[in-house]
Amino acid sequence: MNSILQRCTQDEATKARLKYNPWYYHFDGQKGSKIWINGREMLMMSSNDYLGLTFHPKVIEAGKQAMDKWGSSTTGSRLANGSRAYHRELEEALAAFLGKEDALVTSAGYLACMGAVATFTQKGDLILVDRNVHSSLWSGIIVSGVKVERFSHNNPSDLQDILITENRKIPKMVVVEGVYSMEGHIAPLQEIIEVCRPHNCFIVVDDAHGLGVLGDRGQGTVGYLDRTNDVDVICGSLSKSMASTGGFLAGSRAVVEYARSHSKQAIFSAAISPAQAAFARTSLEILQTNPEYRERLWENTRYYKRLLNHIGVNTWNSETPAVPIVIGSKERTYGIWKSLMEAGIFTVMSIPPAVPPGKDLLRTAVSALHSFEDLDRMAEALEKSFKKV
Repeated sequence: MNSILQRCTQDEATKARLKYNPWYYHFDGQKGSKIWINGREMLMMSSNDYLGLTFHPKVIEAGKQAMDKWGSSTTGSRLANGSRAYHRELEEALAAFLGKEDALVTSAGYLACMGAVATFTQKGDLILVDRNVHSSLWSGIIVSGVKVERFSHNNPSDLQDILITENRKIPKMVVVEGVYSMEGHIAPLQEIIEVCRPHNCFIVVDDAHGLGVLGDRGQGTVGYLDRTNDVDVICGSLSKSMASTGGFLAGSRAVVEYARSHSKQAIFSAAISPAQAAFARTSLEILQTNPEYRERLWENTRYYKRLLNHIGVNTWNSETPAVPIVIGSKERTYGIWKSLMEAGIFTVMSIPPAVPPGKDLLRTAVSALHSFEDLDRMAEALEKSFKKV
């Protein structure tokens, strides 16, 4: 290939997707746990709307009022066009909820997590990272340009083996997720922190899929495991339980202030809109005052896992409402995904490199919006699909 255009037009995967693309479906409509594709109603089983707040009347109304007051957009970055009162109100609310001194909100969760790594590292530092972390964190590692060592997924012992071989004088950052969205695993933060303590590591936790889900108040993995004071930066997305878009990082006042003046991902990106901030802040208020949404989420999660266990599905030992259906081969995963689509069930295929080789899977996620009847329908269709494929 002698041109970038040829690379695009001759790529086999691209040519296949132009004919039939198992991703990037266009919905005609959405309401609750139902979506419509080409006029056909389907059950949504892969959304990250864990608490089911995207159509909550208070959330919708808050967005409308914010637009009436502030307009549709800031039309630029906060550095260039100024912050708004709603930015600081959301940051203060997030910081208080997470048990941190301050927070910084960004226009995307991807940018927040990327910046949480790239902003605080310099040449000569060392990053130690769980090999299964999200692409956003890997992007931050790549941009940072510093030395990186990978340790086995959720394996504090492997992390320790690496740390004891490294120069103690080198500044070190450890990067993990609170909840791994593909696997549904919870990070063993207690053990990781104890391993890191003698080495003075700066610890970053991406808790996009833990916020609103774990903890007695939904405060996320760090709060759930009572390690708030031992983690330097909590970062994540507002597009899951917070029913919005955008991202955040939270930490001490000094750490967050450093990010405000050093994070390119925040400095050079447009600020989140009034509606986005209002959606997130109102969702955060509902989360704290209405525990029944989280209770319903976990009730559904337990019920769904019992159904899957009954039919012998490999869920990769998921501990959370993010429930993978591990199939193990690309061809069979595609066949089962297609069979579920024909049965009116929407899931998402994940194949290498998004998951390790041999872990080809369908990613499903439970929501507080699902009924037991929805989950029965999913399990029945899945069992038929396994037999068919």
